[in-house]
Amino acid sequence: MSLSFLSNMDNIGETMKSIGEKLIPNWLSFVVQFLSFLILLLAVFFLAYKPVKKMLNKRADYVENEIKEAKENNEKAQASIEEAKQIMATSKEKASEIIKNAEVQGQERFDAIVLEAKQEVTEMKKAAEQDIERAREDAIQDIRSEMVSVALSASKEILKREVDSKDNTKLAEDFINRLN
Repeated sequence: MSLSFLSNMDNIGETMKSIGEKLIPNWLSFVVQFLSFLILLLAVFFLAYKPVKKMLNKRADYVENEIKEAKENNEKAQASIEEAKQIMATSKEKASEIIKNAEVQGQERFDAIVLEAKQEVTEMKKAAEQDIERAREDAIQDIRSEMVSVALSASKEILKREVDSKDNTKLAEDFINRLN
């Protein structure tokens, strides 16, 4: 067993040596690989990073402008909404005022029509009263005339003689005045 342990130890030494060679590379190979890496980084930086960064900056500016425009449009929309609300409120006030004026004018017109009707009724009543008074006077006049003629007939019978027209008229008027 001791021999196998020693042979394993030799293997371990070789393994360590190969690991060491693998971990610490050849300096020439290392410098070439490092320079290749730097060239690759520079190529990526100039050919990919800068254009991508420029494109991303353009995109960021575009998005920022879109956001700014959206905010401005939102503010304009809010202003338009407020203006529309004011216009609606003003319109409602004007409509209310128009309705109120129409009601007042309607009431005034109604009052004028009622007043006109009352005046017409009053005029008709006065005209009717005048007609009644005229008819009454005409009736009284007719009755007086009839009474005069009856009185004349009666006086003729009583007196059995003809009285002249002056006497007739005087007698008739005296008779009528006594009746009233």
